[in-house]
Amino acid sequence: MPEVPGLPPTHQLLTGLARLGQAVRIDAWRNSGPHNLSPLQADIITFLDGEARPRRQGDIVGALASTPPTVSDAVKVLRAKKLLDGARDPADARAVVVRLTAEGEAEARRLAAVSRTMSEAISVLSESDLAAMLRGTAAVMKALQDRQAIPVSRMCLTCRFFGPDAHPEDTARPHHCHFVDAPFGDAELRVTCPDHQPLEP
Repeated sequence: MPEVPGLPPTHQLLTGLARLGQAVRIDAWRNSGPHNLSPLQADIITFLDGEARPRRQGDIVGALASTPPTVSDAVKVLRAKKLLDGARDPADARAVVVRLTAEGEAEARRLAAVSRTMSEAISVLSESDLAAMLRGTAAVMKALQDRQAIPVSRMCLTCRFFGPDAHPEDTARPHHCHFVDAPFGDAELRVTCPDHQPLEP
């Protein structure tokens, strides 16, 4: 039987993921908002929104897999736009820590809203397909994190509160979150969560 032409499945998936990533970045450019944010500036705002304390620029570099000069330039722009406050780190006077201003927090709330374009695109997925994509995405992200190929994300699979397949009798909600003490399914997996606490080494 002749084979269907084209690249093998792994290559097809990687190509598809690259196209999706491109679409997300294009959407980010279109969603620059009133402050005309670049995608990196928006990523910095989003990252700091999940932080309870000021963070060093080095933390941002690691979290976003960027470079110190690039992040430094973006932080300067965000401070000029009054979206970030900066101060010397009390623990190290040579370092600067930054946090969102009230206006920055408002911008973070705006960025948290999924655009209509992306929302409509995701809506074509059935609930089971969405769950499968989340499960697969989380698994690949963890594999890449284990190989130190991407920054560590605050995801269920690396959280001490995550109980995978704790309820095997419940196929719809087999996992358990010990933080809220409730079962949940693949469609509720988090690839970023403010309540994440890393597993012990």
